[in-house]
Amino acid sequence: MTTTSEPQRTTALIPKARAGLAGKPATRVLVPEHDQEPSRVRRRELTGGEGLLAGGLTAVVLVLLTINITGFPMASDDEGTYYAQAWAVATGKGLAHYTYWYDHPPLAWIQLAALSWIPDLFGVGGPAVTAGRVAMIPVVAAALLLVYLICRRLGMGIRTSAIGLLLFGLSPLTVTMYREIYLDTFAVAWMLGALALVLSPRRNLWHYTAAGAATAIAVLSKETMLVTLPAVCVALWQNAARSSTRPWAVGGYLSGLVLVGMFYPLYALLRGELFPGPGHVSLIGAWQFQLANRSGTGSAFQAGSGSYDLIQSWLFYDPVILIAGLLATVPALFVRRLRPPAVAAVILVLVAVRPGGYLPAMYVVQILPFFAIVAAGMVDVTARAVPDRRRWWRPALATVAVLLAVMLIGPRWVAGNHRSLTADDNAGYTAAAEYLRTSVPDRAGTTVVVDDVLWVDCVEAGFPEEQVIWFYKLDLDPAVRARLPNGWRDVDYLVSTPALRQDPSSLPLVTALLTNSTLEASFGPADGRIEIRRINKETPSS
Repeated sequence: MTTTSEPQRTTALIPKARAGLAGKPATRVLVPEHDQEPSRVRRRELTGGEGLLAGGLTAVVLVLLTINITGFPMASDDEGTYYAQAWAVATGKGLAHYTYWYDHPPLAWIQLAALSWIPDLFGVGGPAVTAGRVAMIPVVAAALLLVYLICRRLGMGIRTSAIGLLLFGLSPLTVTMYREIYLDTFAVAWMLGALALVLSPRRNLWHYTAAGAATAIAVLSKETMLVTLPAVCVALWQNAARSSTRPWAVGGYLSGLVLVGMFYPLYALLRGELFPGPGHVSLIGAWQFQLANRSGTGSAFQAGSGSYDLIQSWLFYDPVILIAGLLATVPALFVRRLRPPAVAAVILVLVAVRPGGYLPAMYVVQILPFFAIVAAGMVDVTARAVPDRRRWWRPALATVAVLLAVMLIGPRWVAGNHRSLTADDNAGYTAAAEYLRTSVPDRAGTTVVVDDVLWVDCVEAGFPEEQVIWFYKLDLDPAVRARLPNGWRDVDYLVSTPALRQDPSSLPLVTALLTNSTLEASFGPADGRIEIRRINKETPSS
């Protein structure tokens, strides 16, 4: 009798009864141990009914997100810049409304330009930037659905996956930050897509290749998303079979990543702008500025620093998702199926608190979905810890958990979201845009300095593009200064906003405009007033 030796790797023997073959011995199928998952944590694809559930929950969140989207929060100069760059792409002016200097990869605002028809479809009013927020809704919807899908592909149940989606979507931080036009939102959606693809239970080669391409698109949407690449790699390594197919999966992923990612440096190389040199911008020069010359925001643990104050503002909006996510991240690292999102969360937290680093206000956009996933994942792990013989406990525990969440979290979230649904923080910008459109004579011959929130509004109101000047460029862009041979005296109007007044000492020409101007109109509350100021050209500079 000939026998076949068992393979060296550990295997499990799973009996498989064949119906209709009574009396026959059960066949045994050899399944590698690492490919096994208990049925209760098996990764599943969404069924039609479950897709409707996820879609319905997403729709509820989007309704909350879109109510008063043009009124709150107050538009920022960053939003205005990204929208103006998207406007330049949509109108065929180039990659930016000024000289594109590789400060960020352009793919996010190229996507925004492709979505810029959506506000017009719904007839959204207000300043162009706040109306443009409506174009972000499909991107947010994709992120919400992907959070649910990732939870399911991590082996979570339907209830805990829904908790993950709602924890992410209903948080006042999400309702506030995901309303705004940020590159990070595009990057997060694509990185979540990459994670969902590598976690696919089908394990098709094209899934891994597409995941590599999605990762590259995420990084080309916002370069800081690169720090979460290890999380996708961990998921790829865990999900790909340890047999000869794993090298193919890794190769497919790297192929998609490199082939798509190389377009950006190739673009710079073909334009002769890859390396620093006299008389032109460069990709590597922009990297050097971002890494070496950008001043930090101080220690996250030092009271009064920029980073500390920013984190306190995040906690003011919603401590629930931040604290729950942070507490869930460490134990999630030791749960194999939750390790990928936990790795992403750990890296993002460490980057945020690194000494001497720069922490921007929109950074929390990247953290929120991963915190929601790991928090929901630990709820799922806790629920599954109930012994099988006591499964009837699980619905009871779930009911108690939901009631506690409603009682403890609900009032805080209702209060946190109330202002986002009712406040009109952009009334000043709306009135200023209307004043510039109707009350400034000879707009075709007028030069106006503004922040980027009103840049598109001024151009659409009839001011020539080259005569609408983003205030930063007035001091920092030689091409703009060349248009003004007489310096600040060649400017007719200044629109003074909180962003413009934030640090005038570093911008001498802006300071001169503030000093040598007369207030014509003022809109909005004192702490966020928008001023229309006429330049006194005959006054000597002080």
